[in-house]
Amino acid sequence: MMREYKPTDYKEFDSTGLGIFLFTWRKHLIIIGLVAAILAALFSSSIFITPLYRSSVVLFPVSSNSISRALLNEQPSAKSDILEFGEDEQTEQMLQILSSSKIRDRVVRKYDLMKHYKINPASKYKNTELYRLWEKNITFRRTDYMAVKITVLDRDPQMAADIANTISELHDSIKNEMQRERAVRGFEIVKNEYLKLKNDIAAKEDSLRKIREKGVYDYESQSEMINQQLAIEIARGNQRGIQALNEQLQLLARYGGAYVSLRDMLEHEKKQLSYLKARYEEAQVDATETLPQKFVVESAYKAERKSYPIRWIIVLVSTLTALILGAIFIVIIEKYGIQHRIKKKSFSEEKS
Repeated sequence: MMREYKPTDYKEFDSTGLGIFLFTWRKHLIIIGLVAAILAALFSSSIFITPLYRSSVVLFPVSSNSISRALLNEQPSAKSDILEFGEDEQTEQMLQILSSSKIRDRVVRKYDLMKHYKINPASKYKNTELYRLWEKNITFRRTDYMAVKITVLDRDPQMAADIANTISELHDSIKNEMQRERAVRGFEIVKNEYLKLKNDIAAKEDSLRKIREKGVYDYESQSEMINQQLAIEIARGNQRGIQALNEQLQLLARYGGAYVSLRDMLEHEKKQLSYLKARYEEAQVDATETLPQKFVVESAYKAERKSYPIRWIIVLVSTLTALILGAIFIVIIEKYGIQHRIKKKSFSEEKS
């Protein structure tokens, strides 16, 4: 004969027992599920949770930092190509700049985030709260393709898009400022050395010009020619010619050494000046010109649908959780009732 099940006549949940349990307590579980779903829908509404909208910007860093090296170098390498995307090192640098307080402080001032986030300006921990909300609502991460994604959450969809685009724009400003500070100092150093050498060359050329005015034009060739002519005049016995040539030799002896020294130094310094001039022009470009420091793959736009909270997930998870907890609670009550009846029955039998 087939055994008849009672609602409380199961000890373990096999498939049959589970089915009997759910059928027996179906009304209770349905009520629990409906109440949980209604409460979850209510408490996940905009009355209790502020809806947030998401906007994102995707950037690629550039590979080159120096404009002069990328554009003016005679033999530019592949890494100095201004059209080349950055690698891992440039991506890490971009993330560090985006996370800097310089960008955060400028965005806070521009959009008055203290007021926008409804932080009491008289609060003792106003900055702590501001920075906490900044880190919660604004994130920077590296994508799988070595790009950087800026994500902004805000209750105002237009504000979220504006903040994301502003952060993207500020990256160039901050990086250019950092580089220009160093580039300007480097340009000043090269400029001073270039102008100093240029003035030194001008002074030496002036001295050399004065020596040439004395009659020394080319010490070696003049000395050789005068000595040859002196030998001829001596052979002829021309005393006046000999005396004139000796005077020229004395002039060469007086100014020849200075002439040779100045000439050789000028030759060397003009080579240095040519090198410094190239460095001067490159440093001037780096100090005065700028190039975009990123490739914008995707700009932020005003979101049409909220990203948080996702109400259907909250309702689903809350309902399932309530059903599981309700079932566990019913099982506990059920087992407690069975044990209580067994003890009561045993006590009655012993008494009789």
